Amino acid sequence: MSVEFKTDFFDRLQRVNKSSFLNRSIGQVGVLAVNFSKERFVQKNWLDRNRQSWQARKRPARGSLLVKSGRLKRSIRKLAQGNYYVYIGTDVPYAPIHNDGGQINKTVNVKAHTRRKANSRGRGARTGAATMEVKSHRRKMNINMPRRRFMGESAILNRRIERFLSKELDNEISRS
Repeated sequence: MSVEFKTDFFDRLQRVNKSSFLNRSIGQVGVLAVNFSKERFVQKNWLDRNRQSWQARKRPARGSLLVKSGRLKRSIRKLAQGNYYVYIGTDVPYAPIHNDGGQINKTVNVKAHTRRKANSRGRGARTGAATMEVKSHRRKMNINMPRRRFMGESAILNRRIERFLSKELDNEISRS
């Protein structure tokens, strides 16, 4: 015995212009993913199945985490899009070490420069104060960079995308 379900829903689903719906929806999913990643800089955490707060910086007076010039946050964008996928990412060279964490062990060359002398209380001198010349030199860097994830696979983001696509599909079906 077979039961056939014939409803208006399936007829309307067949009339949906799949190519225009997919192109429009995938583009908007990319915007959702980019905004989710940029939101991590404000919230200072990563959301997957649970909230994982970023490790606090050693010197809190230095400002916000991962935002000095805003270059990293501004660089997150949609890189590629197809019928069933969208890639977001960044071209900033230091993004992977911040996103994944890790160890930096290398020697860098420091150019000669002028720096202001600190006053007796250890604070930087004001304009017109004494300066000193620093010769060029090599410096060893051993830095353990903590993981401060802002891009990647997230269960929360997947749930937001599913809700968005479900709502868009319902709107598309009701229009046709």
